Amino acid sequence: MEYINAKGMGLVLSKIGFGGIPIQKVDSLMAGKIVDELVRRGVNYIDSARGYKDSEKLIGEAIARRRDKFILATKSMAKTYIDMAKDIEISLSNFKTDYIDIYQLHNPSMDSLKVIMGEGGALKALLEAKEKGKIGHIGITSHSLDVLNSVIDLGIFESVMYPFNIVEVQGRSFFKKCKEKGILTIAMKPMAGGALDDKNLALKFLLNEDIDVIIPGMGSVEEVIENCSINNTKLSKEELEEIDTLQKTFGNDFCRRCGYCQPCTKGIDIANCFVFEGYYKRYDLKDWAKERYESLKSHASDCVECGKCMERCPYKLNIIEKLKGVKETFGK
Repeated sequence: MEYINAKGMGLVLSKIGFGGIPIQKVDSLMAGKIVDELVRRGVNYIDSARGYKDSEKLIGEAIARRRDKFILATKSMAKTYIDMAKDIEISLSNFKTDYIDIYQLHNPSMDSLKVIMGEGGALKALLEAKEKGKIGHIGITSHSLDVLNSVIDLGIFESVMYPFNIVEVQGRSFFKKCKEKGILTIAMKPMAGGALDDKNLALKFLLNEDIDVIIPGMGSVEEVIENCSINNTKLSKEELEEIDTLQKTFGNDFCRRCGYCQPCTKGIDIANCFVFEGYYKRYDLKDWAKERYESLKSHASDCVECGKCMERCPYKLNIIEKLKGVKETFGK
């Protein structure tokens, strides 16, 4: 296992981290076996979130009595001081620990950032928890480069998480800027939400990029072994050609969650509609994806086909047709 020395944070992290979404599908016995394998393979970075149902609890039970072997990261969508303070305490309890290494804002929008960063906002709770030693570092995750670029120069966030994979490389220059500032870079969605089939090629591609930590989701011992067995060597000519083919194939018909299609006339969160559809179809997290989808204020069935989203989409996606597919998947 290759390790990254985040000197500014005083942390040494495994290049391959553990993405904690799929662990929701297993029981506590299997979660323990998965964590056993993480230890054997040298994976010490674990990522979860308050929104990942019982992911934190399963991880907490599995790392009991060996907390010192892991760097724990989690995240919350809380916007206010009260809600964030509450979530931090819940995370600490779930993980059965008295400190969490990295606590992150979970995918805030530009509008919610105003609340989070303002008086009585969630940031205040994070800063207080850091001062008290309950969390070590404050990070931010997002699917929007506009959001990340709006805060990256503030000197508050010590880590950033953004989608990066073979068909989503728009964050390359942003990650470069972060590394120049000494900010930890974390690549989520290494398999493009399950759209990529060749895990070996997908992870090898990322291992050849200048990124600190990669967090593929792992829901079995076999997946841990597979993800940790990727040969970190220079990409061959054949692999580069395959990558080029994939980028061209997905380039015209793949939602990159850039957010430029928003706002929707009917208030549909277009990108998340596609995200949840991906979790439903590719990750086999049907109940979780359906619950998340149904919690959205508007759904694909609310589309009036005004076409404004398609006019804004820089990739010229046929969003209207794609939303029809979402409606077919979820029934509304």
